[in-house]
Amino acid sequence: MGTNVLSLRIDGELLDRLRDHAAKRGMSVQDYVVRTLIRDDFDERFKTAVEETERFYGVP
Repeated sequence: MGTNVLSLRIDGELLDRLRDHAAKRGMSVQDYVVRTLIRDDFDERFKTAVEETERFYGVP
């Protein structure tokens, strides 16, 4: 299996929040994000967030 690069453009305020969360755990932002993505419950949490966003914006 090869590797791929994921590039993100995020808001400065969100990046600051990610830095704070990562620092509390003694991790880099990159490691924190990757660890969050591989959590067992990530898929379910992501699905819930998408559904809530769609309800908020009235997406059919």
